[in-house]
Amino acid sequence: MRQFLLIFLLLFIISCKNKSEQKMSEHKYTNSLIHETSPYLLQHAHNPVDWHAWNNETLELAKKEKKLLLISIGYSSCHWCHVMEHESFENDSVAAIMNKNFINVKVDREERPDIDQIYMNAVQLMTGSGGWPLNCIALPDGRPVWGGTYFPKEKWISALEQLSKMYQEKPEEMISYAEKLTEGVKNSDLVTLNKDEISFTVSDLDSAVTTWKQNMDLDLGGRRGAPKFPMPNNYQFLLRYGIQSNDIEIQNYVNTTLTKMAYGGIYDQIGGGFSRYSVDKKWHVPHFEKMLYDNGQLVSLYSKGYQATKNELYKTTVYHTLDFIERELLTGEGAFYSSLDADSKNAEGKLEEGAFYVWKSLELQSILKDDYQLFSDYFNINNYGYWEHENYVLIRNDSNEAIAKKHNISVTELKNKVNQWQKNLLKERAKKKRPRLDDKSLTSWNALMLKGYIDAYTVFNEPHFLDIAVKNATFILSKQLQENGNLNHSYKNGKSSINGYLEDYATVIDAFILLYEATLNEKWLNTAKQLTDFTFDHFFDTESHMFYFTSDEDTNLITRKMEIEDNVIPASNSIMARNLFKLSHYYSNKYYLKVSKQMLHNVKDRTKQYGSGYSNWLELMCDFSGIYYEIAISGKNSKEKLTEINQHYIPNKLIAGSENKSGIPIMEGRFNSNETYIYICVDGACKLPETNVEKALSQLKIKF
Repeated sequence: MRQFLLIFLLLFIISCKNKSEQKMSEHKYTNSLIHETSPYLLQHAHNPVDWHAWNNETLELAKKEKKLLLISIGYSSCHWCHVMEHESFENDSVAAIMNKNFINVKVDREERPDIDQIYMNAVQLMTGSGGWPLNCIALPDGRPVWGGTYFPKEKWISALEQLSKMYQEKPEEMISYAEKLTEGVKNSDLVTLNKDEISFTVSDLDSAVTTWKQNMDLDLGGRRGAPKFPMPNNYQFLLRYGIQSNDIEIQNYVNTTLTKMAYGGIYDQIGGGFSRYSVDKKWHVPHFEKMLYDNGQLVSLYSKGYQATKNELYKTTVYHTLDFIERELLTGEGAFYSSLDADSKNAEGKLEEGAFYVWKSLELQSILKDDYQLFSDYFNINNYGYWEHENYVLIRNDSNEAIAKKHNISVTELKNKVNQWQKNLLKERAKKKRPRLDDKSLTSWNALMLKGYIDAYTVFNEPHFLDIAVKNATFILSKQLQENGNLNHSYKNGKSSINGYLEDYATVIDAFILLYEATLNEKWLNTAKQLTDFTFDHFFDTESHMFYFTSDEDTNLITRKMEIEDNVIPASNSIMARNLFKLSHYYSNKYYLKVSKQMLHNVKDRTKQYGSGYSNWLELMCDFSGIYYEIAISGKNSKEKLTEINQHYIPNKLIAGSENKSGIPIMEGRFNSNETYIYICVDGACKLPETNVEKALSQLKIKF
């Protein structure tokens, strides 16, 4: 029997080996990226370019062969990355130049944001701008000397030939420039300890917003001009500021932005979910890639928008987007995939941007029949919605009420028709070739989507949303949290990998605090604290009171960076500062509060000059500038009281609660077995408890 098993195992191994060899032989070229798991790297595994992954072996090879490093950074759903691959990296003559003169390194920026930070910083210093694909030439030791983004083939060839010639003939000039550039990279975004007296006031917020207003598009929402990017943390802060400061102009601006984005082509009107950005100023034509991190944060934003305004459009957008997430990006393990590509194969079998999402008029007429006229008015199958090549990107510019009135039907009837159109067209779209899926699961992005589900559950009290949230949080705990206390960054094919970055810890801590507030399960809050203490051990800089992006256990790159400026995803330092603020209240931890305050103080001057780049920091400033409430609920009916409280938009509060006795400092001594009490507290000082939610909330002051 044992011999039989050994023979079977041997035959199985040989069979697998033969299949692998057969698969590789189907391609003219195969490079070392074939051994990677990143979808983006695997897309380049059969390029004629001799690509290597970023690792110690690759860097040693560059030093050994005394060749420049050619570092090309992108991600799987990046349209222009695909364009450059097709034009240059699939071209034999271009590949020959690259292979002869360089050690070529492909980097997935989503797997290795630490590498991307450094070389993006370098390119921005050299050219004044950045983007992806990011292409950077560096000395064998990794110090950058030249770079840019997308290059047409001829310009790319010319640049490579000049650079290789210069390195051969004048290496000392390259080395000298690299030394200066590297010093610039090290010093950029450098944060020092601000030793001035710490003070945060509402006038500081007013000053930041006043400067910011100059760049706001009050008619179409977002930033003036084109392109337009959804910036969820911008609008989440402005929603809060507008209400707390009673700034009607800002409130209107936020509502305009949320409405126009939900009406726009940037939003998938058929399948739900948002694309990365629009190339025009009216949110119409997107780059069609759909990213998990955008959609997670936008679900949070629209949920809070609904909580504050009760605008039904925002609720519909949340539910429709989460339908997309569950249909397209949710795994059986409760994790979320990363993204869908912008490109897909058209009817001719060629990759084309947006092919999966656009429609032709004749196509719609044949599907919709008698409803076509109403549909074309609703989604602008006209000059307003036209894109190119007889294609339309669906876009709205009128409310349901306005369209219903125009066509003499009820709003309810119109909504029913829209739902049916979406179902029919989604079914029809399923016949097309689908965009490629990036099937890795990133911890930080999962945490952002987790937070989206929690916010949606909190506002809409939909149990299904909480089920998904708990399943995802459990995935992070069981698969990404390691025995030694560290988080891993990536997960694919059952394998957890890559030591976590600060963004992983910060976003998970943030989401777990929120999950505690939604469920009152102390496991999530205590885990958040454990992870926080881990970041102090491995990421904290005692001199600046800020956190490094990489752990002290990671292999050093040419410098160790700090992420300070909020972008489409808030900076990991701003998330950590807000985490510390909240945890300081839960655990009566003065050190956490001190560090949080100092971190904000370190960037205070920057917030005044560039509010949109520090919006998450400005939310923390709101917490310090106004009254911040601790709402503690204790007793057997705590969850019912919590559901009532969650119907109200109260941005300046945290929730603590328990149905039984609790060991969390903020809850100590509050339990009464006979009654459920609501305590309204400020800095630990509480008013007399109430049993009625409305009476308790009447003690709150929302406005500054």
